[in-house]
Amino acid sequence: MKPFTYERATNPAQAAAAVAKERNAKFIAGGTNLLDLMKIEVEAPEHLVDINGLGLDTIEPTAEGGLRIGALVRNTDLAADSRVRRDYALLARALVAGASGQLRNKATTAGNLLQRARCPYFYDTHQACNKRLPGSGCAALGGFSRSHAIVGVSNSCIAVHPSDMAVAMRALDATVETIQPGGQVRRVPLAGFYKLPGSTPHIENVLAPAELITAVTLPKPLGGVHIYHKVRDRASYAFALVSVAAVVQKDGSGRVALGGVAPMPWRSEAADARMQEGAKAVSSVLLADARTTPQNAMKATLVERTLGAVMNEARTGA
Repeated sequence: MKPFTYERATNPAQAAAAVAKERNAKFIAGGTNLLDLMKIEVEAPEHLVDINGLGLDTIEPTAEGGLRIGALVRNTDLAADSRVRRDYALLARALVAGASGQLRNKATTAGNLLQRARCPYFYDTHQACNKRLPGSGCAALGGFSRSHAIVGVSNSCIAVHPSDMAVAMRALDATVETIQPGGQVRRVPLAGFYKLPGSTPHIENVLAPAELITAVTLPKPLGGVHIYHKVRDRASYAFALVSVAAVVQKDGSGRVALGGVAPMPWRSEAADARMQEGAKAVSSVLLADARTTPQNAMKATLVERTLGAVMNEARTGA
């Protein structure tokens, strides 16, 4: 780990300004991803701004009937909140499916949304990775790609977004609240928050330099049956090969988002409109532009079968 300086922020605007004024500065909260990347020198910030003391750790009702979740709410606390468990069970289930209990105790809402790729070539500084070093190439394209993305990919990157929580948030139409160094605030729907890799996979979202996430808001509850199904190589502490976040109503209509298949949580409103037609119809829309490798082509079949299991569970209660 390379040397760095450190300071504690006193309010959100000051935190954003502190990151803006220092060369190669980063925010730090739970540190469950950043510190790992610093240890292997994938990330090498010269200055860290600690935001843990900003009071962004509450869950509050909104005037519209939804919930406002502070950026520093820990994953464990969010999953255990009675309002989340009652009205947004999809989110609680996705959170519990992620990482381990120890990590969930430290990981934050904003940090979960901003996780970096778990691609082994991103983590290995001896391998080419456009996300880590723009212009160096993508070793995954000709390497072992079983866990990599099949939709939303490009010739520059086929890494998947690792967050379980973000997949549920996408299905629930969450909105991200931020503050910029000058004090300006904005609200960004999660549907427009992440960026596809294209030729710039190192630009993963629409945040401006030093822009700080302060909260995530959920609209009023949807009702229906909430299911999060995660397919992985082992029962715990593993990232999804495929995950399905679904809200299904009594008439079979609903919405679905996928994890483990794209550089962002993957959802299509056109696919949602075909929920009553079954898993094959929905997956055909979601994966219409799939681009697979010989090693990850099985994910297309896995998506359809997992969707089918989720829809059957919603219908029968099994």
